[in-house]
Amino acid sequence: MKQSVEDELEEILFTADIGVQTSERLLERVTENLRDKGDGKAAMALLKEEIRAILKTCEKPFELGPERPQIILTLGVNGAGKTTTLGKLAAKLTNEGKKVLLIAGDTFRAAAIEQLEEWAQRSGCEIYRKNQGADPSGTIFDGIKYAVENGFDVALADTAGRLHNKKDLIEELKKIDRVSGKAMAGAPHQVLLVLDATNGQNALMQAKEFGEAIPCSGIILTKLDGTAKGGVIIGICEELKKPVHFVGIGETVEDLRPFNADEFLEALFLEE
Repeated sequence: MKQSVEDELEEILFTADIGVQTSERLLERVTENLRDKGDGKAAMALLKEEIRAILKTCEKPFELGPERPQIILTLGVNGAGKTTTLGKLAAKLTNEGKKVLLIAGDTFRAAAIEQLEEWAQRSGCEIYRKNQGADPSGTIFDGIKYAVENGFDVALADTAGRLHNKKDLIEELKKIDRVSGKAMAGAPHQVLLVLDATNGQNALMQAKEFGEAIPCSGIILTKLDGTAKGGVIIGICEELKKPVHFVGIGETVEDLRPFNADEFLEALFLEE
């Protein structure tokens, strides 16, 4: 039995990991505007334009604000690639001539501190760290003070990966947010949420929960080099309307790339 155009589009959307609610809204818009209900090519073209319009609203280059030092906090669940992404961002900014400080605020995981130290050495930036087990809020507070006193352009603060549904750990994030403001008025100036593309629709829930704890200013989507389609970012763009600054497609600094809506759309439907 031959599939209808609507069924074909629905299958494409679910394969791209776009999610039920966003897929249904997209299908509704396409079918409303499609003159010939049996024209698959026209339907596909309309679908892509609808998705492009959503993605374009989130396409925003990463920029530093006027504050010096610019304090940037990163959030994310365990294993999202947050520490590595932070190291890549530090290397990018250092290459642009900025004086960068990495703050090792993930004091629970010894490997996180070691990873940041390695990135600091590779990129030629400094790191502020304490021993494993130190209070994360205190570490970030002291790190920000150090950045202010020593004339840094940017301070990038790592935080421990945590599940978005663990209330005590989310409360700790709120504390980190508060003490940042005490260390420097207005800090953090940016809050970047790092999401793992392989988490699919769970990434949307993570974005919502983290956003309720600390409103994020931008998103970085990692691990698009694997099997992940990353279609979840469409739902995140549509529902949360937050800028997507970067996508991660590999392990090197060059693999942290500015988010481009047209390129992302092309990759999303590459097999179609």
